[in-house]
Amino acid sequence: MKVSTEWLSHYISLDGVDIEQLAEQITRSGIEIDSVENRNLGVTGVVVGYVKSKEKHPDADKLNVCIIDAGVGEDLQIVCGAKNIDAGQKVPVALVGAKLPDGLEIKKAKLRGVVSQGMICSAKELGLNVKLLPKEQQEGILVLPEATEIGTPITKLLGLDDKVMDFDLTPNRSDCLSMIGAAYEVGAILGRDVKLPAADLVEVTGQSAKDFISVKIDNSELCSHYAVRYISGVKIGPSPLWMQNRLMAAGVRPINNIVDITNYVMLEYGQPLHAFDADQIAGATIGVRVAEEGEKLVTLDGQERNLTAGALLIVDGHNKPVGLAGVMGGLHSEVTEKSVNIVLESAKFDGGTIRKTSRQLGLRSEASQRFEKEVDPGAVLPALDRAAALMASYAGGTVHQGVVESLIAEPQERSVALSVNKLNDYLGTDISPLEIKVILSRLQFGHSDLANDVINVSVPTRRGDITRDVDLIEEVARLYGYDNIPVTAIEGPTTPGGYSRPQALRRALRGLLSHGGFQEAMGYSFIREGAGSIFPVLGKGGHEVKLAMPMSEDRSVLRSSLLPGLIDIAAYNRNRKEENLALFEIGSVFQSDEENLTKQPWELPVLSLLLTGDRVEKRWNVSTEKVDFFDLKGALESVFAYLGMGNMVSYEANSPQGFHPGRSASLYLNLPEGKQLIGSLGQLHPEVQREKDLDDTYVAELLLEPLYQFAGEHVEYRELPRFPAMERDIAVVIAGDIVAESLIATIKETAGELLESVKVFDVYTGSKLGEGKKSVALSLVYRHHERTLTDEEISAVHEKVVSALEQTFAAELRK
Repeated sequence: MKVSTEWLSHYISLDGVDIEQLAEQITRSGIEIDSVENRNLGVTGVVVGYVKSKEKHPDADKLNVCIIDAGVGEDLQIVCGAKNIDAGQKVPVALVGAKLPDGLEIKKAKLRGVVSQGMICSAKELGLNVKLLPKEQQEGILVLPEATEIGTPITKLLGLDDKVMDFDLTPNRSDCLSMIGAAYEVGAILGRDVKLPAADLVEVTGQSAKDFISVKIDNSELCSHYAVRYISGVKIGPSPLWMQNRLMAAGVRPINNIVDITNYVMLEYGQPLHAFDADQIAGATIGVRVAEEGEKLVTLDGQERNLTAGALLIVDGHNKPVGLAGVMGGLHSEVTEKSVNIVLESAKFDGGTIRKTSRQLGLRSEASQRFEKEVDPGAVLPALDRAAALMASYAGGTVHQGVVESLIAEPQERSVALSVNKLNDYLGTDISPLEIKVILSRLQFGHSDLANDVINVSVPTRRGDITRDVDLIEEVARLYGYDNIPVTAIEGPTTPGGYSRPQALRRALRGLLSHGGFQEAMGYSFIREGAGSIFPVLGKGGHEVKLAMPMSEDRSVLRSSLLPGLIDIAAYNRNRKEENLALFEIGSVFQSDEENLTKQPWELPVLSLLLTGDRVEKRWNVSTEKVDFFDLKGALESVFAYLGMGNMVSYEANSPQGFHPGRSASLYLNLPEGKQLIGSLGQLHPEVQREKDLDDTYVAELLLEPLYQFAGEHVEYRELPRFPAMERDIAVVIAGDIVAESLIATIKETAGELLESVKVFDVYTGSKLGEGKKSVALSLVYRHHERTLTDEEISAVHEKVVSALEQTFAAELRK
């Protein structure tokens, strides 16, 4: 909202007020002032002149020699090249020594041998925004009204001695979308009274408006008050120059006296008005109804609008649309140069309906902007009377007696109880009841005396944003001054922030895997139906959770596994020549025991990994190798070792759904009460790989809740060994179905505390060993932490180990 201080000074005294400082005070009181614009861009020494005569320049076809009376005591001879210059005009004349906005200083000069004693100016040369001028004045010199007094400074005539404040309003402060609202705000800040404009309305007696027009409202919920006046005998012409100046200062282009008056009063009261050509309103009736689907209306901008059901229309007596209520009038009923009789409308339309219509049509106007934010219901009639009085004064119209209206209920001031103690508790202040009442008086709010700690406040209808006591507390706070509210240190116990155990573990896992060469992926929480069912369901299992209104078939259910998303990401990258991938994702999967949800589904945290492509990047001195099952298993072992759970986890060969039948396993957590399945790992099933056009791809998925529960909280360190170790290797031939993990468990149990480590370093199968046999070679390291072991001690223990393997697994020592 652009607020002209010259215009504002007609409602509130600005004597002795520095406008820049006032803008700062307004900003500190809660309404930001984006800028303060000086309308005079540097014009000095320009006055109104009268063109007494115009003659052709003797040596230039496009120049004229004009004799000008500029009120300086003698006529001036000025050479002018404007096409629209003519004798008898009043024009702006820059005298010798005058300055213009572009820095030009006017000097006495000769043009083609003819002396020129000044310059006749165009609007652009005076620094005016030509887009806001009537079309006929946008080019050539600026022609002034005939009644303008010769010698008047142009800055005074055109209102250039003015500063314009740009109010950046929040949606709740629609009251300041008017000059009167801005005056109330400035008056509250400065502590000065506001003087409202007098309507000075004179109605013709004996001729009632009801004799010429009637009103019909179909939906009173969407239009709570609709009022019109009938004005006859108007003469269309330009509006007075002072009104045009104020409109242009507010960024509105003058059109004619009738339209300018409706815009002027809208800016003054914040109440949009519309003038219809009464002779184009069929049936002498004007009404309000809701549009039907497919109706059309040509608006004032010449565009045909296709209306949707629910838009609010202004219609004539034949139910034909003549305007789009609260947004824009219709072209058919537009006020033109031929208009004589006017139906002047002022109404209170529902803001939500106007906003919806405006958005659907992509059509915003000054009127819709105000209706959307809810106009003051108490301004409907005052604005109507003010505009009618101006039309009588400046358009020669006759205002017929009475207002034709439809009104649901008279607007009432809202009463809000304000507790003084609550106000001071909220603000941390000690403002006295007297100070509070003074502030309320500055706001022009009525109030009662203090009784039982409560002041009853009457809120004017213009302040629709104030509905509760906290709104009043805010008003008192901003006028009391935010800078005056004391700063209070926070008291009470404080708790340092930190991660919960699950958050800390997830953060640790991300760091471990990222440093280990994996990249984190973030997939969609929605997947296609059935995509998660091809993999083992971890946790409680159950049904997929379907979306009520999915975006597409590919995003129709909540994911029950992270693997479909990771696989899609791998396929997406492979299609773009990124084939070597190491990905992980930490996220939630969703499950339910209900086919049709009546309660929240289960949400389980899960970690998933994916490996595909080469183990290392191809180089001239390094041969490429494809990743395999053991790369994935090694990554998981690193995770469990990092979390201190290495001894709690076991792997069992298995063929989980969706995995390769011979290259996959299930992951178990070994607990005292038994084994708990926590995940699966292995190569994707060949059919899945073919469907996604992937090379050998290895994936794993495990539940994180068991890790949250059993991960070690403390890292335990042990000192470096001071005594040497002794290493012994053995190779045993065993049945092919015996897993190496069983051998290792037996060795650890038999060797006892002298065994430091055991690992498999070779596995061999071949016809020389016999059908169904394999050879497993193991390396055993023995060490005592307090002394050096002897060969005899090691040999005795080692023989026990070999004997235990022979007895338990029928193992044969391979020579």
